[in-house]
Amino acid sequence: MANSSKLKSKNSATNRKKKRPSIPYHRKPEDLTLEQWQIGLRKQYAGMQSFEIANLGSDPVFSDYEVKNLDSGTSYKVAIRSNPDQVNAGQNNNFCACYDFKTNGLGTCKHIEAVILQISKKKDLKRRYKTAQFEPPYSSVFLKYGTEGRTVMLRIGSFNFQKINALSKAYFYPDGRVKLARLHALDVFLQEVKRLDPDFRCYEDAMSHIIALRERARRKAWLASQKEAIDQGMLAKYIKATLHPYQREGVCFALEAGRVLIADEMGLGKTIQAIAAAEVFHKEFHVQNVLIVCPTSLKYQWKSEIEKFTDSAVQVIEGNRLKRLEQYTNENALYHIVSHHLVGYDLEELNAAGFDLIILDEAQRIKNWKTKISQNIKRLSSEYAIVLTGTPLENKLEELYSIVQFIDPFRLGALFRFLYNHQVTDTVTTKVIGYKDLNKVGEILGDLMIRRTKKKVLSQLPLRQDKNLFVPMTDEQQAVHNECYDTVCRLVNRWRKIGFLPEKDRQMLMINLNMMRMVCDSTFVLDQKTRHDTKISELMGILDEIFEMPGEKVVIFSQWERMTRLVAKELEGLGVRFENLHGGIPSQDRKSLLDNFIKDPESRVFLSTDAGGVGLNLQSAAYLINLDIPWNPAVLEQRIARIFRLGQKRKVNIINLVSNGTIEHRMLDVLKFKSTMAEGVLDGGDDAIMMQEDRFRQFMNSVESVVDEIPKETFSPELNDSEEIKETYQKSQDTPGDLGFDGRQMGLFDEEKPRTSKKSAPEEIPVQGSGAPDWMTQLAKAFADPATTKKLAQTFTERNEETGQTFFKLPVENEEVVENVLNSLGQLFKAMDSQHFGR
Repeated sequence: MANSSKLKSKNSATNRKKKRPSIPYHRKPEDLTLEQWQIGLRKQYAGMQSFEIANLGSDPVFSDYEVKNLDSGTSYKVAIRSNPDQVNAGQNNNFCACYDFKTNGLGTCKHIEAVILQISKKKDLKRRYKTAQFEPPYSSVFLKYGTEGRTVMLRIGSFNFQKINALSKAYFYPDGRVKLARLHALDVFLQEVKRLDPDFRCYEDAMSHIIALRERARRKAWLASQKEAIDQGMLAKYIKATLHPYQREGVCFALEAGRVLIADEMGLGKTIQAIAAAEVFHKEFHVQNVLIVCPTSLKYQWKSEIEKFTDSAVQVIEGNRLKRLEQYTNENALYHIVSHHLVGYDLEELNAAGFDLIILDEAQRIKNWKTKISQNIKRLSSEYAIVLTGTPLENKLEELYSIVQFIDPFRLGALFRFLYNHQVTDTVTTKVIGYKDLNKVGEILGDLMIRRTKKKVLSQLPLRQDKNLFVPMTDEQQAVHNECYDTVCRLVNRWRKIGFLPEKDRQMLMINLNMMRMVCDSTFVLDQKTRHDTKISELMGILDEIFEMPGEKVVIFSQWERMTRLVAKELEGLGVRFENLHGGIPSQDRKSLLDNFIKDPESRVFLSTDAGGVGLNLQSAAYLINLDIPWNPAVLEQRIARIFRLGQKRKVNIINLVSNGTIEHRMLDVLKFKSTMAEGVLDGGDDAIMMQEDRFRQFMNSVESVVDEIPKETFSPELNDSEEIKETYQKSQDTPGDLGFDGRQMGLFDEEKPRTSKKSAPEEIPVQGSGAPDWMTQLAKAFADPATTKKLAQTFTERNEETGQTFFKLPVENEEVVENVLNSLGQLFKAMDSQHFGR
């Protein structure tokens, strides 16, 4: 029967403030060993903090306790099983459910010390604690936590000792340690010993560890049996891709480990390795629910990759809380994708969903264990985990420790011991000045972490790797994009109806298409007053990984000089040396920029508009990032040719940043750079306003392909005033010297010879106001094309279903229009008649 009395610590908050710690936290006293120092700290915390302690058993000392920290509100189960003599003799069987106890290897924690402190305050309890021993009659299998990891142990009680002892010899060593070779049959022992001792206990953490070890052995055996088939390409039945040998190795490594860190350098395909491993887990090892935790900007990139390489369903988690809760329970989806920051809001629901496998991307985001994101992600639970990062160690050894905590919190032991063993500190200031024995860290993580560099797998890599990285837009960007998109839709609607757009509408179409492209990068490109974007932050995350690789350089292209200006500001803030080429740089100064980038090892970035797309040799870089993609593939290849050309001895990586669900995205999906856009219409090629009709028709066919949901017009309101749009657009352009997109280069806004017509845009049919000559001109243009004539004929006619007669119809604004049209026709017939008689 549980002891109903609750023993409360008498250390009030006031008293705690008066106490001064006698043992320093940040520095080990010279007269103490590492273990003495850390045990002393935990005893000190036990006396300084407030705890509510309840004895849950019948024994006043050797019992189970619930210990609640009144400061944090957390509660833990504590078991007191050993007296001081046993503890000193290395027979410490005390236990606490907190992670500090399970990882520190000290055999104690502040919760255990708080219980012992409370026991010591009563003479009779203190006497029993020092002299008595815990000798329960029942036997138990438990998990021992030590500096070398976790060990399954057997303790045999007094009840039926002889028979249980005889039975245990086949499964356990004399000191109580389990025989790993007998794990597969341990359930037989558990059943037999339960019959011999009805009170026998196998504790939950011990059983979980046993199951994990057995499952790992089963996966290892499966991989061994499939090795030859895997080498021959068997993984192709799980994923629609041909993996390189090192990628197959990564998949197999993940499958055997179960919880793994894939720390390959950037560009080696960590994503596809994770997806392939997840598919095998699903089809061979009963994984039914996969959670992908990644930065917000990568959610749709993951979705795209999964849909490209598998037939599995994907659910992206987004929207308000109620919507997200519905999405978590979508049983049709194997994959659920959630952003890092949402984990904290939905942690309870995520764990309740019971994900079998968690894929944590960009794991360097949890390198600081003090951040909320890091703490929340580490509270996620799953049987399997695949953690991805190209930079597991950026600045401090603690970063690697923090990442490994999520995979296996026991592997590297307690942080204090890990740092003590591997940090080199100044003896006077205690400042960290270096690290030691790092090879030993690698050995400890040998079956948990796999890392390949490009140098190691160079022979397996293609000469060039292209990757489209999909990023979301901000709400502000999306609003501008949608407004322009609506305008484009209405203009395309008109084109579909009559097969003709006058100059004013063509100009408006071009303006809005290019404003859509600009805002995909940043609102700053349009107005220089606001800055709403995501590409810049995503770019800086990529650069962080590149900068971690010694000697690597990167070329960054954008069509818009203003976009390169934003990047330059970020690089300056980081103190990264870079070269910046744009149309405003005089030609005589460009050589020095090139020489700096090639010869100076500190110059890591070459930032350029398309002014640098031709004539530059930038082979000192193996990475090229396109902040936006030209619609002309020739321009794109010109950019790439700056680093991927004859004489390049390294593998090159091309990364295209594409705003998800936008005109950029549609161009990739629909055109694949093979449509008539290849003529370069929107990239400094022909002027869409002045081009010949057959070319414009090709151009409009391309535009139609990226406008997928055109709203139906029930009426034809006048579009936004094109002069206002033109003014806004012109303000967005760079100076004439900038060779990014400029309206003047396109022939849209020739300031000396304006090409903008003052005529009003046509509505459903080319009949405008009262200007009959204007109407006649437009009608003549329309009739010049047979296809347009046929469309107009269908527009102008209506069939009476009862009589079968066909009528000519012509919608007009008012009677005045009819009068003007008739007058014009009369003048036309009169002229024709006079010409006839004049011959």
